[in-house]
Amino acid sequence: MKAMVLTGLNRPFELQQRPDPVAGPGEAVARVITCGAGLTIQHARAGRRKVQFPRIIGHEITGEIAETGPGVRGLKVGDAVTTYFYLNCGHCRWCLTSLEPMCENSGGQIGLDCDGAYAEYVKLPAQNFIRLPEGIDHKKYPAELGVVTDALATPYKVLRRASIKAGETVAVIGAGGGLGIHQVMMAKWARTRVIAVDTKPVKFEACRKTGADEVVDASAGRVAEQLLELTGGHGVDVVVDYVSTTATLEAGCKALARRGRLVTLGGGGVGKTFGVSAADLLNKEQSVLGSRYVTRGEVVESLDLVARGEVFPLVSIVRPLEEAEAVHELVERGDVIGRAALRIS
Repeated sequence: MKAMVLTGLNRPFELQQRPDPVAGPGEAVARVITCGAGLTIQHARAGRRKVQFPRIIGHEITGEIAETGPGVRGLKVGDAVTTYFYLNCGHCRWCLTSLEPMCENSGGQIGLDCDGAYAEYVKLPAQNFIRLPEGIDHKKYPAELGVVTDALATPYKVLRRASIKAGETVAVIGAGGGLGIHQVMMAKWARTRVIAVDTKPVKFEACRKTGADEVVDASAGRVAEQLLELTGGHGVDVVVDYVSTTATLEAGCKALARRGRLVTLGGGGVGKTFGVSAADLLNKEQSVLGSRYVTRGEVVESLDLVARGEVFPLVSIVRPLEEAEAVHELVERGDVIGRAALRIS
């Protein structure tokens, strides 16, 4: 099979021929149609995430099962599938209570800790494949369906994590990014007032088309002040921060209303610290929350939303596998509206 391989730190992709994978016990192999090219794997491409080289990255797939190994149930050759990103054990207390991101025995992540889907075929534990719902044309919209596992499922989880209710005001920091713009979409689907916060005015129109009621230009700072102005001094009910630097997290906290909730999703703030007013947390009953990826159930529910026509992912760039390097340059510069994907077959 052909595969795009990272061979070392800060080296470009190499197009290589690799042996076709063979499914072992409990495993399955899928033929990859498309694979999303998001910021999570770009961190590996750029050396910001540790991976063992050589590595085939990529996990947001639309594919079809090509082979199943001994002991596999619930999958058959020809099934249209996507993947669940985390390699969790399935039997610890967290997995058994459908909180797979908290797995105590995690094996890591597809495309980072094992070879992923920038290739014609991908072999994984069978439990990591999720069948696509009937009624979705996976051959017509492969790129869009592949990115649902992150682009829509992550914002969908945030709605629950922050207990977002219809009529509330939600500010999305980093709203022009691949996850942020889908958070705008999902917050509007949840019938909230949505304020998009970003530093790139070129992305504001896309945010408005996706559902933003107002936009805030954060390039000159004053994020908290602008959010307070837009809410008549009351503050916003929920701030969802996909940038999560010290500055954005502190601005988000300052902009919260009474009983306001701030949700951080990593981004550039992994390992950072930030200041928050303990008096505001107490007197205004505010909350600071983290949200780490999603459960399998949330992936399935997000796919069902798409199948019912309630939401649909935004993919603006689809290129052949051989153009992976150019696509990742666009992702690194933040020049993608919505999401990008590679067509494999």
